[in-house]
Amino acid sequence: MWISICIFLIAYALMVSEKMNRTAAALLGATAVLLLRAVPYDAALAHVDLDVIFLLIGMMVAVEILSRTGLFEWVAIFIAQRARGNPMVILIGLLTATAVLSAFLDNVTTVVLIAPITILIAQILELPVAPFLILEALFSNIGGAATLVGDPPNILIGSKGNLSFNEFLVNLSPVVMLCMLVVFAGILLLMRGALRADPALRARIMKAEPAKAILDPWRLKRGLAVFALILVGFSASRALGVQPGIIALAGALIMVVATRDNLREAMEKVEWETILFLVGLFMLVGALEYNGLFDSIARILFGLTQGRLFATAMIVLWTAATLSAFFGNIPVAIAMIPLVHTLIQSTATECALNHSPELLEQYVAHPLWWSLALGACLGGNGTLFGAAANVVVIQVARRNEYNLTFWDFMKFGAPVTIVTLIVASMYIFVRYFAFSPL
Repeated sequence: MWISICIFLIAYALMVSEKMNRTAAALLGATAVLLLRAVPYDAALAHVDLDVIFLLIGMMVAVEILSRTGLFEWVAIFIAQRARGNPMVILIGLLTATAVLSAFLDNVTTVVLIAPITILIAQILELPVAPFLILEALFSNIGGAATLVGDPPNILIGSKGNLSFNEFLVNLSPVVMLCMLVVFAGILLLMRGALRADPALRARIMKAEPAKAILDPWRLKRGLAVFALILVGFSASRALGVQPGIIALAGALIMVVATRDNLREAMEKVEWETILFLVGLFMLVGALEYNGLFDSIARILFGLTQGRLFATAMIVLWTAATLSAFFGNIPVAIAMIPLVHTLIQSTATECALNHSPELLEQYVAHPLWWSLALGACLGGNGTLFGAAANVVVIQVARRNEYNLTFWDFMKFGAPVTIVTLIVASMYIFVRYFAFSPL
C-alpha cells in the first residue's frame, strides 16, 4: 500500500505545483505503480472508466462539428442579448442552465457544451473567463447530484442500492436547489462589483444579428438532428442497457456521416491531453483502491460513530466529500458503496429491522445512500481533480489560451464545497432524522 501512496503523493504534488505538465505527471505516476508492481496491469486497466473516456471523445467530436456551423456564436449572442449585456444576469443564467442540463445529461457532457459558449460571451463583452468557467464546473457537479443520471457516482449508487430515478429526484433535487440558492446569494454578494461590461460593448451586442453567425445551415440542421438523437439516447440509456459513453461515440460517428464531415479533422480537435490525463489519474487512484486505502480509512472513521445513525450519516457525507476532493468521486463511491451496505445490515440487526423492510429503507438505507451521493457529488467540487468535469473545463480553457491553475480552481471550489456540504448536512438532519423513531 505504501508504495502506491508515495507515488500518488509525488504525482499529486507535481500536478498541483505545476512543476511538470499534469498529464505527464499522471502518466508517469501510473507507469511507476505498474513497474513497481503496486497494482497488477489488469487491475489498473479495470479502474480506467471507459464510459467516461468514450463519452468525452464522442461529445468532443460532436461539439467540434456543431461549432463549425456557427451554432455556439448564435447561442452566445442570443443569451447576451436576452440579458441585455448584464454580466451578472448572464452568469446566473449560464449557471442555472448548467445545473439543469447536468441533472438530465451527465455533467461532463454539459460542460463540453456550455464552456465554448461561455468563452465566446466573455470575449464579446471583455469579461474575465475564469469565474464563469470554474463556477460552471462547480454547478455541473451540484446539478448532477439531483438525479440518477447526472453524475457517475449516482449511477453507481443507484445500481448497487437498487434506487430508482424518481427516488433520486424526490430526495436529492430539493437539497440541490437549496445549495444553488445559497451559492447564488454568495455570488451576488461577493461578485457584484467584479463583473462589469463596458456600455459600448453592451450596446454593440444589442445591435448584433444572431442569424448572421450561422455559417452552414445545411450542416447545422443535420448535426442538430443527430445531436437530439444522442440526447434521447442518454435519457433512455438505462432502459436500453447501453452506457452513455457508447451512445456518445456512436452518435458522433453518425454525425460525421450525416454532415459529410472529415473524421480526421474532427478527431484532431479532441482534447487528447485531457483523455490521457484521466487515464493516468484513474490508474493512480485505482492502485490506492486496489491496496485497500479507502476501505481502511472508511472503517476507522465509521468505527467512531458506535451505531449512532445521524453521526454515521455525517461520517459518510463528509468522508466521501473529503476523499472525493482529492482522489476523485468515482473511485471513492466505488470503495464506499460496500461499506454503506454493511452499515445498513448492521443497523438492521441491531435495531431488529430485518422484518421491517419499509422502516429499514426509510430510516436507515435512504439517509445513508443520499449522504454518500451528496458527499461524492458535492465533494467533487473541492479540488481540480475531484470530478472529470473540472478537468475538462480547465483543458477547454487552456485550448483557448486561458491558463487556469489548481489554485485558481480552489479559490472558488473550496468555499462552495464547504457551504454546500453544510446545507446538505442540515437537510439530511431535518428530513431524515429530526422526526425519526429510531
